[in-house]
Amino acid sequence: MRTIADDIAAHAARHPDRVALSTPAGEVTYGRLAARIEEIARLLRAHGAGAETVCAVAVEHGTDAIAAMAAVLRCGAAFLTLDVGQPRDRLRGFVRSAGARLLLTRADLAPALDLGVPAVLLDGPGAAEGPPPRPVDPRALAYVSHTSGSTGRPSAVLVEHRALDAYLRDTAGAFGLGPDTVALQTAPLGYDASIRDTFAPLLAGGRLVIVDRARLLRPEEFARTVREHRVTALLSVTPSFLSHLAAQPGLTDPLAGVTLVASSGESLRPFLAAGGRTLVPGRLVNQYGPTECTMTTTRHSVPVPPDPSADLVGTPRAGTVVRVLDADLAPVADGTVGEVYIGGVGVARGYGGRPARTAECFVPDPYGPPGARLYRTGDLGWWGPGGLRYAGRTDRQVKIRGYRVDPAEVEGCLLAHPGVTGAVVTAHTDDRGRVHLLAHLTGDLSGTTDAELRGHLARSLPPHLMPRRFLRLDTLPTTRGGKADRRLLAAGSTL
Repeated sequence: MRTIADDIAAHAARHPDRVALSTPAGEVTYGRLAARIEEIARLLRAHGAGAETVCAVAVEHGTDAIAAMAAVLRCGAAFLTLDVGQPRDRLRGFVRSAGARLLLTRADLAPALDLGVPAVLLDGPGAAEGPPPRPVDPRALAYVSHTSGSTGRPSAVLVEHRALDAYLRDTAGAFGLGPDTVALQTAPLGYDASIRDTFAPLLAGGRLVIVDRARLLRPEEFARTVREHRVTALLSVTPSFLSHLAAQPGLTDPLAGVTLVASSGESLRPFLAAGGRTLVPGRLVNQYGPTECTMTTTRHSVPVPPDPSADLVGTPRAGTVVRVLDADLAPVADGTVGEVYIGGVGVARGYGGRPARTAECFVPDPYGPPGARLYRTGDLGWWGPGGLRYAGRTDRQVKIRGYRVDPAEVEGCLLAHPGVTGAVVTAHTDDRGRVHLLAHLTGDLSGTTDAELRGHLARSLPPHLMPRRFLRLDTLPTTRGGKADRRLLAAGSTL
């Protein structure tokens, strides 16, 4: 089957001098990008990479990161992108759960990473020309992305080539991306949204802009970046970021020239209710879909003016199916809330090394053809005018700054602290609509500061999993069944 590497090579053959990437190190043409992909693909084949070989990519975002991911796909293998700024123990856990067999990195990063798999140095000697690449199996693994689960331990989601390819082509078509598209990379490596950010514009022959992440986090710098590079498309921004941008005094038209803003990761409704639609001069698309279903399942183009009375996430993309079912897996009537199940081309293979959880979450589709499966999202929703409307979660998972978070993961890390005897983490929303975590702790912590607790967590958790406050209690309240009364703790906390 065809991969993104083939499309980049085709663009390079037709327009070798067209700019594919604008990076802090300079501009990269399609011709140079295609050549670098082939160099890395030869290197990978020399190390035995092929179908079902998971290759961890651990470099800063730039030309080599993109070329390495595309080269992995070219070999019919699978990539696992790693954010090299995250704690090493966390990265090592990702590599282990994904079953990675090779680590693609640079000589200056390899010693500090030490992730337990053989390193292939992207800045080392190249490989001699070998046999031509084998055809890519559509059912082979394409990438691995991690997401929190009900146990609090990140799970490796396994997505196949056919799912990724269908998604990228559908996205480029649905958004009207083309050679004139200038897309700004906003999602960090290590999260599946970065795959959409990276490859959908390149598939269409557009230009991808990559800047230092610090520039994206400062509203003035972000607006300057959009203006200087004449950005036309933002494919992965969160409602929280849009709200932050809208709240900046004196920042005039930060999205001037942007014709497409695609939002995802959390509810867009608070942003719309606060009048945020006026921030976006062009098309605003609300995207919905879990990691387990290849990033996006439904889309909704938000009109002007919007209707913020419900969280409308729209209609399924081509090749996917959305079912809203009751506890007996029977369809509910339109207007009735049920649990959202997703089927079709985007459904992942399952969770790596976790057959029991795969069987629990990926179930047979009683209304589909033989062998069809549904992913049980844990989301609540209902059908109404315009499509699917999101109505919350059935479990404890929440979205913070676009990242799916399970408080149990934070609780487990807190309990590893020698002074903590009990830990319950609850989610809260402040007066600006921002979701954050509070940690309720018991134990001998009189001599332990909040800064020390944050330092303990920072050794294994990224910033978006850091509680905003640590509340010390003599005892944790419990339910009649003896479990920690999370609802009472969440309701009783003052912000």
